[in-house]
Amino acid sequence: MVLRVGVVGGGQLARMMIPAAVNLGIEIRVLAEAEGMSAALAATSVGDYRDLATVAAFAADVDVITFDHEHVPQAVLRALTSSGVAVHPGPEALQFAQDKLRMRERLAALGTPQPDWAAVTNEAELQVFLDAHGGRGVVKMPRGGYDGKGVRIVSGAAEAADWFAAVAGDPAGNALLVEELVDFRRELAQLVARRPSGEVGHWPVVETVQIDGVCAEVFAPAPKASARLLEVAGEIGDAIVSGLGVTGVMAVELFETSDDRLLVNELAMRPHNSGHWTQDGAVTSQFEQHLRAVLDLPLGDAGATAPWTVMMNILGGPAEGPLDARYVSAMSAVPHAKIHNYGKDPRPGRKVGHINVTGEVLDDVTYDAREAAAAFQD
Repeated sequence: MVLRVGVVGGGQLARMMIPAAVNLGIEIRVLAEAEGMSAALAATSVGDYRDLATVAAFAADVDVITFDHEHVPQAVLRALTSSGVAVHPGPEALQFAQDKLRMRERLAALGTPQPDWAAVTNEAELQVFLDAHGGRGVVKMPRGGYDGKGVRIVSGAAEAADWFAAVAGDPAGNALLVEELVDFRRELAQLVARRPSGEVGHWPVVETVQIDGVCAEVFAPAPKASARLLEVAGEIGDAIVSGLGVTGVMAVELFETSDDRLLVNELAMRPHNSGHWTQDGAVTSQFEQHLRAVLDLPLGDAGATAPWTVMMNILGGPAEGPLDARYVSAMSAVPHAKIHNYGKDPRPGRKVGHINVTGEVLDDVTYDAREAAAAFQD
């Protein structure tokens, strides 16, 4: 019998599940938001993921529902599970990715290391927090933010007045999240997977580099990471994925602080940009692992296949013409680079693809990855 996985969302994450599904003989179907999206190759339906009837009709012909993003409303998710649809990750877990205040509350209950934080409903409460934390803080919209959106560093409560107004009438809650401005050495990401029957596995922790709040580079494993750091990061990831009951792949974004602590920044309950290196640098890619996990199949080996893998995002792409018009120059310059094209039109700041390069010497691998990625930029 052919296993059938339905993916809600037609972006590049769904697109990159397709080769893994083909290799495993899995039938993958995608509910895309519009025609011509990145995962159009497998888009069997086009419709609004916020509409229960649309999603329920899509779910009727698959064995399990999973996601390219975390934005499907809780009401839709819970209606699906109530009707017997297998949904992974499920609504009980996804609520903590959809609402950052709930995430902070739950992680606190689990004893997870995280920045100081508070829920604030007005400027006076925010100012109290700022005054207690050196006069500055990070304010976040609890719902809907990603890739740096919905995040603001403030030095005074009045700087968040518009956001307080925006959430004032929100039935999901009228509080903003404020966090201490962490003095961090670098940002890390711990990728982990869990299947419904409980098996957990994680990849080596990686270092991520952000530009304007968007992931630009990933170094796997994190350079100069001690054995203890690798161990602790893995333990944090394993504890969260089990403690929240997540099924599928989850990324834990971390701060490595200047005083050698690891603090949880964000969670993503799906394949993640920090895990794209696994396509060419790990025994089992995050996309294959996600499919295995949501189908409750044994997890694959998450070990690295080379000493170093560097992933470079192609942000924006060429000013004129499609990405594939630059293939000759990129492939000639770095023949061993792996090019991943998302099938999206170039646009400033947009993630349109990425490059993976593996090798023995980190400096060489980094240089080659940057050179290949540069061929797609103007």
